[in-house]
Amino acid sequence: MRDRSCNQTNSCNEAYEDDLNYTLEMCRWMMRPLGIWTLIYRRVSKLEKALSILLQISNFSSLLFIILPTAYNMFFVEEDLKNIVKLLGPFSFCTSSTIKYFILGLKGNILGRCIQHLEKDWKMVKNPYHRAIMLKQVSICRFLIIVCVAFFYSGGMSYHTVMQFLSKSNTNSNITIRPVAYPCFKFLDIQSSPTYEIVFCLHCFSALVQYTITCAGYSMAAIFVTHICGQIQIQLSRLDDLMNDNEKKSTIYDRISIIVRDHAAVVRFSKEVDEALREVCLTQIMESTFNMCMLEYYCLTEWDNSDTVAILTYIMLLVSFTFIIFIFCYIGENLSEQCSRMGPASYEVPWYNLPPREACNLILVNAIAQYPPKLTAGKIMDLSISTFGTVVKTSVVYMNLLRTFAW
Repeated sequence: MRDRSCNQTNSCNEAYEDDLNYTLEMCRWMMRPLGIWTLIYRRVSKLEKALSILLQISNFSSLLFIILPTAYNMFFVEEDLKNIVKLLGPFSFCTSSTIKYFILGLKGNILGRCIQHLEKDWKMVKNPYHRAIMLKQVSICRFLIIVCVAFFYSGGMSYHTVMQFLSKSNTNSNITIRPVAYPCFKFLDIQSSPTYEIVFCLHCFSALVQYTITCAGYSMAAIFVTHICGQIQIQLSRLDDLMNDNEKKSTIYDRISIIVRDHAAVVRFSKEVDEALREVCLTQIMESTFNMCMLEYYCLTEWDNSDTVAILTYIMLLVSFTFIIFIFCYIGENLSEQCSRMGPASYEVPWYNLPPREACNLILVNAIAQYPPKLTAGKIMDLSISTFGTVVKTSVVYMNLLRTFAW
């Protein structure tokens, strides 16, 4: 969002650095441990770039430490179908997290351009009311990110710690077995010290990496979409004030041209956001559908075993996956809904009191609003509330199919 009274080289918002830091703070907290922030935000030191490479290597190695032995045990060691199914859920989540890790790294350039757009909008905002709108959207975004992080880390770490030590499957045996969340290669004697402690810590570290990847991808989507919604609300307020006689500094033509130009910029930014996040969204849709199916199956099996700790842990994870896919679909729905509001708002302006040439310019806004931008999953499906319903129903159908073959 820009105002014609602002010089392109000077900032209209003197507090834009604080505002931008407030907007990107939580996303930066998650991107930096993954080593991805330097691929997105280029203004970093050489030391940070070198450290990010080391973080990428360590994080990727921790993911392989789970994927390789789990895949080996699933395909070459385990013969019991129930044990294979029990490993399939954690294996799929780790694999999809690795895929999202690659995608976020490969999309560093376009994500960086999106952040530059955010920086420009914060720098050029002048009206205190418009700035308040943007700050309100940032507060909503931060709340959603906090809730997402709380769900995922609490449920995920409970699976790797509390459930492993208190679940009935690990306490009923006459032989003392030190539990681990994932299988390991047989050449490692994980029951002896300090091998067990090292493996246990590596599993927990890898789990933190997986949950951070998921929350990082979600945080980028939430930040960009809430920013777009804030920009649309600013354009709506400008349409409401279009006929305001108190605006002495600009003509009707200037005000309409700013609205049309900035609305077009918002639409272009929306398309760029979709291009940056469509693969992440597609991976998240597939991951959530599959893992919700597996977790529903795990809850039913543990219900038969009367394992309260395992049931509660799986329910927490199920709620986490359900919540994050719901929020992905919600922000996609909110994006389309907010952008489509520009059409009715442009018509409700008393355009009949405008000079004919100026009134015709509002047709552009109305025409663009008829085709609002959407957040898609790999250009295959739009993210909306109906998509969320489809994901939930699909997971239940697959769970019933899985019960038929593996119960």
